[in-house]
Amino acid sequence: MRVLMPLPSTDFDPTESSVPFVRLSEAGHQMIVATPDGRPAAADERMLSGRGLGPWKPMLRADTNARNAYARMEQHPAFRQPIRWADAGSDQFDALLLPGGHAPGMRPYLESEHLQDIASSMLQTGKPVAAVCHGVLVLARAERRHRGRVIADRQLTALTMAQEWSALLLTIWWLGTYYRTYPISVQREVSKTLTQGGRFLTGPFALLRDAPGKLNRGFVVRDRNLLTARWPGDVHRMAETFVQMLEEAKARA
Repeated sequence: MRVLMPLPSTDFDPTESSVPFVRLSEAGHQMIVATPDGRPAAADERMLSGRGLGPWKPMLRADTNARNAYARMEQHPAFRQPIRWADAGSDQFDALLLPGGHAPGMRPYLESEHLQDIASSMLQTGKPVAAVCHGVLVLARAERRHRGRVIADRQLTALTMAQEWSALLLTIWWLGTYYRTYPISVQREVSKTLTQGGRFLTGPFALLRDAPGKLNRGFVVRDRNLLTARWPGDVHRMAETFVQMLEEAKARA
């Protein structure tokens, strides 16, 4: 199946992009990366190197599994030769993957009406859509524009308020608002788009990241053709669940 993964030019999270990218590729699905200008994107360097994270580097930096996955993704032809956002249409793809990230370079991606329209269309037509962390904001903002037709009645998750504030408070003295993309938290913005039929699930307390042999550490929420996760520590489970969703969709086609 053809899976679209849009990225901003810079600052996306390396774990949330590369782990599912590699897993879906291994499962035989065709990955198509899209960037604003059709040039290769660059992940948030601080998340790869740990630069400036101080004593919290082991906790906040992308772990070894993720760094290895990112190195593999960097060499993949789909990553090295992306298409432009403007050239991507919802009818061209079978599924959509929306990674997250919190640094300033994420804002054009999170605020793109074109990407919001793609996400809305693919959800409404029953195609599998997966989003993690700030990536869920693309869906929330699509909901505000399409009113009741995207995620209003869904159960989902995203970066929780507790996670966002914890990262901010741990690093604010030397990184400032690096971990605060917008004045309003992701959880609050997403929750405001949900109706009585929708529900934001925070999941269990998250400290340890999941891994290929430790999927039970991850937390994901599946509601029909929508799959959501909270942070880099959920993405191995998210990737495996999304592979299952794509196989189900393929069998129905």
